[in-house]
Amino acid sequence: MANVLDKIGRASRQGELVRKAAPESGELAPVWQEPTFVTCPNCKRRATRKIWAETLYVCPNCGHYQPIGGYYRLSLILDHGTFRELDEKLHARDVLNFPGYAEKLAVQSRKTGLNDAAITATGKIDGIPVVVAVLDSRFFMGSMGTAVGEKITRAVEFAQAKKLPLIIFSASGGARMQEGIFSLMQMAKTSSAIAEFSAKGGLFISYLTHPTTGGVTASFASLGDIMLAEPGALIGFAGPRVIEQTIGQKLPAGFQRSEFQEEHGFVDDIVPRSEMKATLAHLLRLHTKGGRRA
Repeated sequence: MANVLDKIGRASRQGELVRKAAPESGELAPVWQEPTFVTCPNCKRRATRKIWAETLYVCPNCGHYQPIGGYYRLSLILDHGTFRELDEKLHARDVLNFPGYAEKLAVQSRKTGLNDAAITATGKIDGIPVVVAVLDSRFFMGSMGTAVGEKITRAVEFAQAKKLPLIIFSASGGARMQEGIFSLMQMAKTSSAIAEFSAKGGLFISYLTHPTTGGVTASFASLGDIMLAEPGALIGFAGPRVIEQTIGQKLPAGFQRSEFQEEHGFVDDIVPRSEMKATLAHLLRLHTKGGRRA
């Protein structure tokens, strides 16, 4: 009976993840529907949405990486039926009564189906239990407010308590201006949680996607034991244009892109989206034993 209930539970959790990832994965689409064409913002060429889905939203013509949603990313890396969301009900609040912010939060929630820009969960990758956090750039560009900082911190603390490896996928425009100093405080809060997690021997893999900037780069995203990045991702504190305007100089070609960051030692490896799960599984096997750090 226990095995039957366990199978039912896994199927239920997988169904939940498939449903949440469906807007991008196309899992719940009809057998046939009129082809929808998507134009690449980089090369301006078109391909059907079906082809984009098959390439994991990497342009089939030029290789440009489109942002993907948090649940969809989780569905690409977690073993079937192992997804369990953490702190699902935690949501953004208008802590400063910032004009129009509450209405904008409501619009973002309706458009994305998210409570805020962070999704945290437990699951398994190639049979190894992990804690995973994903910043979803569809919600206020993945910016970090109080709820995002709290969810990331809770995920770190959960990983520490359960002695599990931690993986965070970052995609952010930085701190959320509508929450002012409360947003900036999340930088110290998340960094302190990571520092304690590291001191207790926890393994943290930081996976940087496009873009990872501002307060997220200046805090937890840069503190990984292993730093990975997607091809072509913009990674830095301020953007190139802001830096050029500030220093009055032209920056090197490709400045702050993941390839530049790897060349200069900030990133350990650039991992294509199609190799994401296999790479993580390999690293986890190397650094863990039975789900704990070796």
